[in-house]
Amino acid sequence: MNKRTITLSLTFLAQILSAEPSTASSGSGILLYSVVAVCAVLVVWAMLSLAGNLLKIEASKYGMDPEKNGIGIFPGVKDFFKPAKPGYINDGSFHLLTKGHDIKLAGEASGDIKPAHVTRFGINPKDFHGMSPIPKVILETGAEVKAGDILFYDKKRPEIMYAAPVSGEVVEIRRGEKRSIDEIVILADKTIKYKKFKIIDINKADRNEIVTFMLETGLWTLINERPFDVVPDIDSVPVNIFVSTFDTAPLAIDYNKVISGNEAVFQAGLDVLSKLTKRKVHFALASTGTTAPSSAFTNAMGAEKHWFKGPHPAGNVGIHIHHIAPIKGQDKVWTLGVQEVVTIGKMILTGEYHADRVVALTGSQLNNAGYVRTYQGAGLGDLLKNNLIGENNRVVSGDVLSGTKSSLDGFLGFRDDQVTVLKEGNEYELLGWLLPLTPRPSISGTIPSYGSDTKFEANTNTHGEKRAFVVSGQYESVLPMDIYPQHLMKAIITNNIEKMEALGLAELTEEDVALCEFVCTSKNPVQSILRQGLDSLKEQL
Repeated sequence: MNKRTITLSLTFLAQILSAEPSTASSGSGILLYSVVAVCAVLVVWAMLSLAGNLLKIEASKYGMDPEKNGIGIFPGVKDFFKPAKPGYINDGSFHLLTKGHDIKLAGEASGDIKPAHVTRFGINPKDFHGMSPIPKVILETGAEVKAGDILFYDKKRPEIMYAAPVSGEVVEIRRGEKRSIDEIVILADKTIKYKKFKIIDINKADRNEIVTFMLETGLWTLINERPFDVVPDIDSVPVNIFVSTFDTAPLAIDYNKVISGNEAVFQAGLDVLSKLTKRKVHFALASTGTTAPSSAFTNAMGAEKHWFKGPHPAGNVGIHIHHIAPIKGQDKVWTLGVQEVVTIGKMILTGEYHADRVVALTGSQLNNAGYVRTYQGAGLGDLLKNNLIGENNRVVSGDVLSGTKSSLDGFLGFRDDQVTVLKEGNEYELLGWLLPLTPRPSISGTIPSYGSDTKFEANTNTHGEKRAFVVSGQYESVLPMDIYPQHLMKAIITNNIEKMEALGLAELTEEDVALCEFVCTSKNPVQSILRQGLDSLKEQL
């Protein structure tokens, strides 16, 4: 309740009290005093509400979480209707998200983790936003490298160097338009050799020593900084660091499998991160199942735990940031995945750059969807060899919502741990918009649901083309954030920098609005529009 409401209530109360005494019956007097009492209660409640809101605003300025710390004059309505937490949650905050949508596709990975027989690995400089298109490549074709040797660095920031994920021979440097570098390809050794680095004592080292160590070993490039999704500058100090231990995207990898056997190195990685932030390392865990996640997550130390339950995008780190400690002003936060934390931990314990990755091979066009162990930048042709159904397929590095279109000649993205293969939707469906007979995932009520457990064999056909960009409320229905995404997209299209910043652009990245693009009736490329806005905003800073 604002000041205007309080003023109106006081005015109304004063008018009642100044009115001439009524000569009506006693019933009218009771009614008068009842109205006076109600107005008095409203005034007191309004003043207390205003005071409570001011307390919360002041607490937020000092980095305190008003909800978690119970700051306020009296409990809010939400406090009386808090959702029941699963029994295995003993500590940490609990967040129940209702907005979103789970896309259930056929081809989920299952079974044990098997070794992948991959011979070629590639690192693509274009996986890193803001890098110059032609970075400085240190090694020429034919050079021998060890895992951890520096391959290239950004000419804009030469102190940030990018390491080789495997040992072997540099066999190819692929170039694109204007001689930009697309991939640096390594033919891997059968047995990986590692460059040895001097181990530092994480308990005694200060922040500057840790930063220098991470720069020299290539670990720094594992960090993603928001806003803008870039590798941070060497003098950047994050307000908070966020690590998500689960993913809700279609056919996403199960990190409980990934972490098995890596509990100690994961904790070592968290110990490193705790020394790099001003405040806290925030740790997001899934509470969707009946059983608790891996003990490596639930027993992790040095991080503040937060539990999330809800449909996709409940597993996105951007959603976690928004509900735990939103990005404000000039704040910078860092995000890392589970496997990046493991790589950092292995370096701290062994002095070697272990870029091994567990990858989920998923999709309806695979004979055997499952988990494989390989290394960062693995060749997709080797990963999918003898496992494809048919030839007219789309190979995606990542998930179907926010992944990157690739080919069998391409490589796994730098931060990807999933490969999805689905049918290429380049066949025309007669009257498909009028008679949607083929089962397909959709939030529209005009498409039969076929039951909640149905898993669809979807293709890439968008079933339409770009249309008028009208306000429909669809985006808001699947984005559990206090943001108006459709208004934001229009501000980006019109290049209104002030408006797009005010509407919360800095809080978002492509994966956060990927579901908005899926539900978009207007068929707009929402993710690319968002990146356009982020690039424009970054240029103004």
